[in-house]
Amino acid sequence: MYIKIIKAYRDIVAVCDMELLGKKFEDKEFQLDIKESFFKGEETSEEKAIEVMKDMSKEDATFNIVGNKSVAAALKAGIISEEGIKEIQGVPFAMVLM
Repeated sequence: MYIKIIKAYRDIVAVCDMELLGKKFEDKEFQLDIKESFFKGEETSEEKAIEVMKDMSKEDATFNIVGNKSVAAALKAGIISEEGIKEIQGVPFAMVLM
């Protein structure tokens, strides 16, 4: 998976499954565009991603998480719950504002 921290007035943590990078998913109302410019960061293991997400959850951060592996890691990190997971064309994603 990829993880990227974008520094702004509020840090943005983008996490996505590698195989989803550059793809776009749509349903009747919403669109999920996994742009390389936003999501492609450091290639990392699940363990490292969990560690980074836990650390960043203590900060003033926003999380954008896309894909089965990335969402599972966010669940393990405790930053999202099952209720916070949405899907577009079978692709799970979550957005969190800490």
